[in-house]
Amino acid sequence: MIVLLALIIIGLIEDLTYNPIQLLIPLLIFGTVFLLYKFPPGGARRGKPAVRKTSASSRSKSSTRSRKPVPFRVIEGGKDDDNLPKYH
Repeated sequence: MIVLLALIIIGLIEDLTYNPIQLLIPLLIFGTVFLLYKFPPGGARRGKPAVRKTSASSRSKSSTRSRKPVPFRVIEGGKDDDNLPKYH
């Protein structure tokens, strides 16, 4: 692991000495994307933050309403367990 990290550092230093533009362009693009992520244009995070409902508050509202009876019912099966194949 140490040898691999040393080779990566040597390669980065060599690239910076011979062709610094090759490494600066990806760094500028990454920095721009990071800044746009942290500070989005249009002021989406400026001003008052949006109020979000928690799941507990939404559950308490739904429990106060009367529920409609479910039209499904359980039908008991008539399958015998003795007739199962031997590989089950």
